[in-house]
Amino acid sequence: MSNELIISSAAKANRIVLLQNKRIVEYHEEYRDTHFTVGDIYLGIVKKVVPGLNAAFVDIGYEKDAFLHYLDLGPNFASLNKYSRLVMSKKPISFRMKGFKILPEIDKLGKINQIFTRNNQVLVQVIKEPISTKGPRLSCELSLAGRYIVLVPFSNAVSISKKITSKDERQRLVRLISAIRPQNFGVIVRTAAEGVEVAELDRDLSSLVQKWEEGMGVLRDGKPGDKIIGEMNRASSILRDLLSDNFDSIVVEEKGLFDEVRSFVRNISPEHEKLVRLHHGRNKLFESLGIEKQLKMLFGQSVSLPNGGYLIIEHTEALHVIDVNSGNKSNTEQDQENTAMKVNTEAALEIARQLRIRDMGGIIIIDFIDMRRPETKKMLYKQMKDELRKDRSKSTVLPLTKFGLMQITRQRVRPELNIVTREACPSCNGSGKISASILVSDEIEHKLDYLITKQNEKN
Repeated sequence: MSNELIISSAAKANRIVLLQNKRIVEYHEEYRDTHFTVGDIYLGIVKKVVPGLNAAFVDIGYEKDAFLHYLDLGPNFASLNKYSRLVMSKKPISFRMKGFKILPEIDKLGKINQIFTRNNQVLVQVIKEPISTKGPRLSCELSLAGRYIVLVPFSNAVSISKKITSKDERQRLVRLISAIRPQNFGVIVRTAAEGVEVAELDRDLSSLVQKWEEGMGVLRDGKPGDKIIGEMNRASSILRDLLSDNFDSIVVEEKGLFDEVRSFVRNISPEHEKLVRLHHGRNKLFESLGIEKQLKMLFGQSVSLPNGGYLIIEHTEALHVIDVNSGNKSNTEQDQENTAMKVNTEAALEIARQLRIRDMGGIIIIDFIDMRRPETKKMLYKQMKDELRKDRSKSTVLPLTKFGLMQITRQRVRPELNIVTREACPSCNGSGKISASILVSDEIEHKLDYLITKQNEKN
């Protein structure tokens, strides 16, 4: 499977597309003036303590106060709070936390008003970007993500990704990380570390520890609302998480961003530096590769399936609803159950892709075509779980209900994307609507193909 990362630059935002076999599987828009990215660490100030919610509202500079629940403080909050106070008091203290004594864990069933009062300063990390009318969601369980490991301050645990299944490899990684891990820093070993030499792991670990030290230097002179440690941009984070030998190319449209991406790839994986290319064509990058047309086709309310079926996707404040329809497809299946299974199988593949492309999070309800046999329901459930394993966001899938509905929850850390796929009619000036003109030729071709080659009429 080939992977390509395409990065287009515009005045207000960078647009980032991940292609697999020339088909879009992820799409991101990174606005240049965006703050409060997932992973950013801020010095916040408590504005309101709400015992009824067991939570506090914290000002980190956003127009709405951010939300911090007691359960998101983390077991080692007492250590974080003590250490950050020592740093801000400008007392002589090691930024590597050498000699710092970790305090006992806080009570899991404690109350937020036992921890905070108004105007307390606290070090927090954004775990969910502002969505709709809500401010950011915060945590005090700080972590710094690298290519192979995640650094967790105020911990001494070493954890290995569950996706690394080899017992020998897990033991090897625990042994290596335990030998190079600094005091008072826990480590989560990522899936990408499987088979990696200790020198690479040590380099990744050292860069994260250095990032922490630099952040503590900022904290020493910091004021409430200051960003202490910033997460890298979206393109770099995708490369950090996904870059492998399966990548064929990384194409960038703008020279400054090209230099930045190439420098990042050179640091994390020098052998892949040659894959980074600068686009020189006359046409815009997305247009020359056919990405613009793909995006218009993918973000409509109705999404076509390969053999004539289609999806209807509706977004609401509370959840997302997807309806699967067989359409007017001709079918060669022997019975209704097989027809339903074939359409549902195609739909499951496309739905998993749509969740990634639109970055849909929260609750997703899917109304599949009714199936009666338990074995076909189990097959569909297994297929959806397998497809969602390819997704970097965590998700939970429940089996089909008696009504043929499938319920999915997917990690929501930023607002879902939406692209306008309808435009005002040039004849009626917007009193009616037409499909976006970029799609008309494809719709005509699709209907002609159906009429001429796929309908059931002989001759």
